[in-house]
Amino acid sequence: MALAFAQVPSARVARALVAGPGGTGASLPRAWQVLEPAHPFPDRAAVEAGQNALRLARASRDGWLAVLLSGGASSMVCAPAEGVTVEDKVAVSRALMDAGAPIDALNCVRKHLSAVKGGQLAAAAARSLTLAISDVHHPIPDDPSTIGSGPTAPDPTTFGQALEIAARVNGVPPAVMRRLERGAGGEVHETVKPGDPRLEQARVVVIGNRRTALDGAARRAETIGYRVAVIADVTRGEARDAAGLFLARAEQAARGPGRPLCVLAAGETTVHVTGTGKGGRNQEFALAASPDLPSLGRAVVLASAGTDGRDGPTDAAGAIVDSTTLERANRAGLDWKQALADNDAYPFFAGLGDLIISGPTGTNVGDLQVLLLA
Repeated sequence: MALAFAQVPSARVARALVAGPGGTGASLPRAWQVLEPAHPFPDRAAVEAGQNALRLARASRDGWLAVLLSGGASSMVCAPAEGVTVEDKVAVSRALMDAGAPIDALNCVRKHLSAVKGGQLAAAAARSLTLAISDVHHPIPDDPSTIGSGPTAPDPTTFGQALEIAARVNGVPPAVMRRLERGAGGEVHETVKPGDPRLEQARVVVIGNRRTALDGAARRAETIGYRVAVIADVTRGEARDAAGLFLARAEQAARGPGRPLCVLAAGETTVHVTGTGKGGRNQEFALAASPDLPSLGRAVVLASAGTDGRDGPTDAAGAIVDSTTLERANRAGLDWKQALADNDAYPFFAGLGDLIISGPTGTNVGDLQVLLLA
């Protein structure tokens, strides 16, 4: 996004800050500040990005603040609110993710622990235009207040809601609970709400989402001879449950005329972590699907991958399975049931050579599932 913006002839950029994954700075103007914060949990570089973004917003009051926003910004642009540290934010984010909290609930809490999220970045500027690539699919698709925790969009959620979400999980730091309790009691200013005059000249435009990925994948599959079936419903919920629903839909599509068949779906699942293994939601989705693949036929393959090239805290984007996966795993001494029980899909697929490792793609519209059937 930053590279494309830099090539717009009419874009007269006085100052610029880019926060993204490793390699982001390649080919960008040298005068632009480039930071490479951590993801999915913030680090000191993320705090620097958040603080510098606020300075940039305040400095833009005689012009416009242009914001190129995508999934991952909640971690990579971090300005902890008063009384909260970046370590506190990491701890509460980890606790909520491990509990399988959906993105809207996770970001509700994040916004109320931040000085930049929940409309506060746009409020620091006079006028702003945000071009957003969405990885938000539910409950409100492409909700601008949830994408990247909505730094330039009004926030309809409250401290009371954030407190209720945080109180349901273990491992939330006391400093976080104190801030949320103070906020719910009216002692701390809320995030920027709908109708706030500071956002009268703040516009958000969604320029890409899960449909963009699905449409591109469908066009490609058709050009190489596949009949395409797109599952319209968002892939969401617990990864291992979503895998079963996906396969049931794929089986229905397989009954139709025309082979070979490509079944596509997109969205974003969660994983309720109960084990101590290493993996991500796409790897767990693929692992959970593997026992049922042979019922679709011998020539079947399924891939589930994050469009940003990262699946959870791993270097893989996801994994690929086929009707021979469990047979090969058995020969290699790999126990799929134990791997699933321990949330340990990464070493399982590494042992088979079936991880999808693409490196960062530079964009994020959630996850994509592709099933091919001859």
